[in-house]
Amino acid sequence: MVKISAIQLTAKPNVADNLQTISAQLKKITLDEQGQDIEHLVVLPECCLFFGANDKEQLKIAHENKIALTAVANQFESKLQVALSELARQYQVYLVAGTIPLLTSKEHKFTNSSCIFSPKGEVLGRYDKIHLFDVNVKDNQKSYCESRYAQAGTKPCLVHTPIASIGLSICFDLRFPSLYQTLNKLGADIITVPSAFTRITGKAHWQTLLQARAIENQVYIVAAGQEGVHANGRETWGHSMIISPWGEVITCLEHGEGYISANFLPEEINRIRASMPLNSPLF
Repeated sequence: MVKISAIQLTAKPNVADNLQTISAQLKKITLDEQGQDIEHLVVLPECCLFFGANDKEQLKIAHENKIALTAVANQFESKLQVALSELARQYQVYLVAGTIPLLTSKEHKFTNSSCIFSPKGEVLGRYDKIHLFDVNVKDNQKSYCESRYAQAGTKPCLVHTPIASIGLSICFDLRFPSLYQTLNKLGADIITVPSAFTRITGKAHWQTLLQARAIENQVYIVAAGQEGVHANGRETWGHSMIISPWGEVITCLEHGEGYISANFLPEEINRIRASMPLNSPLF
């Protein structure tokens, strides 16, 4: 059996505190399934290890945690990756580790990156957020300019694992259906959406967009969100959800920290795609 889960956080601007909270949630997930033959995919929210400060602080975290590429088997660029890898290995899960800031060669920019780790702690893939959040919102922050310190990614990422083919996306990407269509054409069974949607935009559009992306592409959507009022006063919407390939909300955690889980049923994807083919002859 394969299960898919989303962990919801009210993350702090403190890496150690957030690691401890994530570990506690992963422990609950694995304890609930002790003795069962289950493989598990777990998704964390955007900015899972550091949230509630400004983007300049994210850049500082990227600098502070940078390690030499040769330091750890030539696969980790950041101590943040090492810590998340260890959680995946400790709890024996496939872990889509929300997002973390990874320093670019420009030194004054970071990528908002989602990494997926195997139960052995191996890095299976990395996606750098393509669509950066440069918008005006009628909340207490008023204006967001993610591109001031973040560098946009340039390509989609699909990761083939023994349990499923997993497409990676991040938060604001949700408003750009072409990315999801590309992941679908590449063979995605599941698309993950680690997010930190604002309370204003989340209330208006979050569930609608998630269901649309699931329906259009006939995939499972696993969306893990930040929720609550953070240290800098920013308010996030939460409502982490798992959506079926038919567009149904299987499970949702509206408020607070915690997790949600559902069974992953590849035969359901096959049934829906066979009964309603969406391959367009125009493209």
